[in-house]
Amino acid sequence: MRKLLQPAFDFLLFSNVFMSLCAVAQGLLTFYLIGSKPIYPVLGLLFTSTLGIYNFSILISKPKHPEKSPYRRIRWFFSHYRLMVTFTIVSLLSLIPLFFLIATASKILLIFLAILSFGYGLPLFTIGDQKFGLRNIPGLKLIMITLVWTMSVVLLPVLESQAAQLATISMRDTTILIAKRFLFICALAIPFDIRDLFEDKQSGLKTIPVAWGEKNAYLFCQVLLAGYVALLFLFRNHGFNTDFWALTLTVVLTGWLIFKSKWEKNEYYYFFYMDGVLILQYLFVIAFNQVSKYI
Repeated sequence: MRKLLQPAFDFLLFSNVFMSLCAVAQGLLTFYLIGSKPIYPVLGLLFTSTLGIYNFSILISKPKHPEKSPYRRIRWFFSHYRLMVTFTIVSLLSLIPLFFLIATASKILLIFLAILSFGYGLPLFTIGDQKFGLRNIPGLKLIMITLVWTMSVVLLPVLESQAAQLATISMRDTTILIAKRFLFICALAIPFDIRDLFEDKQSGLKTIPVAWGEKNAYLFCQVLLAGYVALLFLFRNHGFNTDFWALTLTVVLTGWLIFKSKWEKNEYYYFFYMDGVLILQYLFVIAFNQVSKYI
């Protein structure tokens, strides 16, 4: 049975389909928290843009001998090179019709995020004989990844919901929503940098683990999660409501997964369990609210 499921599981994770579903789940979470119905063009944009940009970033950073890469993900990706190129082209082209289905403010936001996303990986700058992209600027890698994710899964749904008059949310609560999601996604992203600590040192990437050390990076993750819980309490002045307990539980689980990642270096652990928390957040909120109706 495992031999039959393994290829499908590898495809789901290493083609970035699972990562794209995580983006959709985070968008759905935002719609739910602001009291709006889901807007499907937004969910389509989140899925296709995540799939296209993640695959594009891998394609342009192709190692000389991907079949010898220490990462199973890289070996799998380039062993299915034509399929992944097709996936990338189709997903990026599908952004065009979806782009024209959203409001003007959302279009401006998407253009800004697209510039950041492609600038992240492309070698746009040159010093001497060395070419580098925005990700090579000290401290910028984590901020860019977290900012693009947060603006995509929080601000885009908020702008579209308000444009369609499906929800009303104050500037204060919008700011809190953005800030707490920024802290959560940032905490999730840092363990990936810790895992790649040696390679980042070799390539000259100044990530938090490289600059601060592995132990301090893990501690910083827990501080970020604590900040997330504090902002949860403040959102819309709801205090200890059902959403608070559902999301706090996912934070506790995330903190435990980050702590365990000190010893767990398996790629499936990172790309399924760690990233899967992004989906679990939405599922927990829905489940807790359904249960609360019968209590």
